[in-house]
Amino acid sequence: MMNFSYLSPKSFRYERKFLISQLDRYQVESIIRCHPAMFSEIFHERCVNNIYFDTLNMDNYWDNEFGTSQRVKTRIRWYGDLFGMLKEPVLQLKLKNGIVGSKISFPLNQFALDSSFSSRSLKTILKASEIPPLIEEELLSMQPTLLNHYSRKYFQSVDKRYRLTLDWDMEFYTIDHNINNFNKKIRDFFYIVLELKYSDNDDDIADTITNCFPFRISKSSKYVRGIDYLG
Repeated sequence: MMNFSYLSPKSFRYERKFLISQLDRYQVESIIRCHPAMFSEIFHERCVNNIYFDTLNMDNYWDNEFGTSQRVKTRIRWYGDLFGMLKEPVLQLKLKNGIVGSKISFPLNQFALDSSFSSRSLKTILKASEIPPLIEEELLSMQPTLLNHYSRKYFQSVDKRYRLTLDWDMEFYTIDHNINNFNKKIRDFFYIVLELKYSDNDDDIADTITNCFPFRISKSSKYVRGIDYLG
């Protein structure tokens, strides 16, 4: 398991997920807009892209599968087009401590995601970016394991204490260590994830928010799902 114990995130938040397969995203949006917390759309719809990292033993994958209380998910995230020159890629360490989580982010130099992409080229990018030496050392011992892409909408309650993200149209791609044509992929148009996010100071009425949805809170990891699909 990766050791990021020296990191000190500024704050933690709750993230409660609903995995939905019986409704389409338009029906889910309708339910969101009818919620008594009066959620309304904020920001703009956009595509989210991630390259996930893991150890040779797939520690991050197994930590999630076994529900390890303290774990780290490591990824590069960017928005917009999946392939080509990536605009404003960011390295993110998503830290989990029990039922709360946090993120620490570091901007990366621009790079192209195309058939020339490899583990070696990615390590060159990481070395050239301004990443703290201890984190860079951890990353260089890992490897990219999964590429994914999906659409996302954002909502916020009228009191601005609770946020929702709605993700759909999932695509998962295998990443090879040497040459990538990204032909091995899985599309899942029936996998919808609704996630409620709020500060650890706002847990007092969170059950009231979740109980008004006709969905059950469930464990859901896009990384685990993608690895299982392509494994």
